[in-house]
Amino acid sequence: MAMATREEVLAVLRRIELPGGGDLVASDMVRALSLDEGRVRFVIEAPDAEAAGRMEPLRAVAERAVASLPGVESVSVILTAHGPAQQKPAPQQDAGQQSGGQEPPNLKIGRHPTPQQGPQRVAGVQRILAVASGKGGVGKSTVSTNLAVALAREGRKVGLLDADIYGPSIPRMMGVEGPVSAPDGKTIQPLHAHGVTVMSIGLMVDPDKAVVWRGPMLMGALQQMLGQVAWGELDVLIVDLPPGTGDVQLTLCQRTALTGAIVVSTPQDVALLDARKAIDMFATLKTPVLGMIENMSLFICPECGHEAHIFGHGGVRAEAEKIGAPLLGALPIDLETRLSGDEGVPVAAKEGPISEAWRRIARGLVSGGIA
Repeated sequence: MAMATREEVLAVLRRIELPGGGDLVASDMVRALSLDEGRVRFVIEAPDAEAAGRMEPLRAVAERAVASLPGVESVSVILTAHGPAQQKPAPQQDAGQQSGGQEPPNLKIGRHPTPQQGPQRVAGVQRILAVASGKGGVGKSTVSTNLAVALAREGRKVGLLDADIYGPSIPRMMGVEGPVSAPDGKTIQPLHAHGVTVMSIGLMVDPDKAVVWRGPMLMGALQQMLGQVAWGELDVLIVDLPPGTGDVQLTLCQRTALTGAIVVSTPQDVALLDARKAIDMFATLKTPVLGMIENMSLFICPECGHEAHIFGHGGVRAEAEKIGAPLLGALPIDLETRLSGDEGVPVAAKEGPISEAWRRIARGLVSGGIA
C-alpha cells in the first residue's frame, strides 16, 4: 500500500474547522509535521494555554482524521501552546504561605529562555553531571551513554539528557525513537532504555532536518528539557554536552545547580588543547571538574594481542594530575563499542571486558559519592 503524502495529510487537516472560523492549516497551527514509513507526527500549536485547554477534542478529531488515510499506520499529535495563559490574580497570602507556583510551561521547543533567580535544581534529581570534551570526535557521547548504562547496572536511578542540540546522537546510541509525548500539554514524558531515562531534542524534531537556531533558542530548549521533563526521582542526571565552550555550556553552568563535570579526551596533544579550554571554562564558571576519562587510550590487536598507542599515551593522566582531578578510567579503541553504539545497545549493557571496564568506572563514581 502506498504511504500517505504530506499534501494528503495537510488536505485532511484543512477540512477541520476551528470554532472561531478557519482551519488548522490556514490558521498556521500545524507544526513539525513529519512522515516516516506510515508514522505521522505533528504538533497543533494553540495561541495560548487557555486555548489549548479547549482544543483537546479538536486534537482527537485531527488524529482520527489522519489515521483514516490509506497508508497511515500510526499517528501522534501533540497539543501545545505558543504563549502562557493569562495569570489570574492570586489570593493574598501571608509570607509563610507563599506557594511559589509557576504558570503552565510552554512546550514550544526552541523558545527563548524564561527568567529565573540563580541556578535551579531539577525536581527529583539529586546530582547533575555534565560530560564535556572541548572538541568533537573524542567519543564524548559514547562515554555519556555507556556511563549512564553502567551506573544503572550498579543500581543507580539514572537519567541521560542529550544537550547536543545541533547533533543529537543519544537516541540512536540508546536505541530509542521519538516522538515523546506531553499528555497534559505541560510536561514532556521521556523515554526509557537499558534502565536509563532518556531525553533528547532528537526525540522532538524530524531526525533528518537540521536545527537552525540562534543562541537564545538553544538556551530556551535546554531550560525546557531540564525543567519540563518528568525525570522522576533520580540519583544522577548525566548531561551530554556539545563540543566547545558556547551557549549550552554557559546556560547549564549558570542556570542549573550542577554537581560537577567530567572531561573526556583522547591522549593526543591536539585533543588535550581543547580539553584544557573546557577545563578553564568550568573553572571560570566555578563548576568543579570531578574527573577525566581517557578515551581511545590504546588499540589491542585482536589477532596477536599487541598494544598500540595510536593517539599517544598518558596525556590525560598527566592533565588530570595537573588540575588535581582523578583519572576515572582509560578506555581502548574497540570495534564492539562502535558496533554497539550504532545498533542502539551500548556496550556497557552487555557482558565482556569492555563492559566490565565501564562498570569499574561506575563503581568508582558511586563509592566516591559522585553518582
